[in-house]
Amino acid sequence: MPANVDAEKCTGCETCVSECPTEAISMAEEKAQVNEECVDCGVCVDACPEEAISME
Repeated sequence: MPANVDAEKCTGCETCVSECPTEAISMAEEKAQVNEECVDCGVCVDACPEEAISME
């Protein structure tokens, strides 16, 4: 299952975008959005300063 972004917590800092090794995260309407390229590595979860991403 791909990473899940809580849009209410996401501040649009783009840290996860630059940290994702598979380029599976992009920005849409100033919020992070995970696509099908996600390999469930969890790097974005650890990188997010707002704790807006989870592996649920």
